[in-house]
Amino acid sequence: MLTIDQLNAIDREPFIELLGGIFEHSPWVAEKAWESKPFTSFLHLHKEMVKVVEFSSKTQKIALIQNHPNLGDRVQMSEESVNEQKGAGLTDLTPEEYANFIRMNQQYMDTFSFPFILAVRGKNKHDIYKAMEERVHNDKKREFETALKEIYKIALLRLDEKFKTHVEENR
Repeated sequence: MLTIDQLNAIDREPFIELLGGIFEHSPWVAEKAWESKPFTSFLHLHKEMVKVVEFSSKTQKIALIQNHPNLGDRVQMSEESVNEQKGAGLTDLTPEEYANFIRMNQQYMDTFSFPFILAVRGKNKHDIYKAMEERVHNDKKREFETALKEIYKIALLRLDEKFKTHVEENR
């Protein structure tokens, strides 16, 4: 397993290749975070990656959110998203559940113009659907901020999965 010291020692391109998927289809986050080396811990790395997003333009943030697949949708996804959705039972939806997710995803997209984002680890399909039903009534600004917070949680979980650091326990 790679240590933080080993990660700090690698060059820019391998760093981006290794961490480019932490934020869904957004290697620009890892590319910009590389400039903050050296990192004192994987939690510090996560905080720097979050900072990159927080200081990015609204257009970049919207693109980051839109890079995420609809939950329960059967579209091309990153390996990380496939595993996360599988763990939540979203790859085993009944035809009726699938239709409900598609309907709710469409309602959400019509309201906010971006996909519903939720860190699904530790949740099941019922928890996720309930969260969708509740959050579809948020105002656009609140939901935009909620989507980003969920993306930050997903990134932290992906770092933990990739490096087995248990960074979430250190928060």
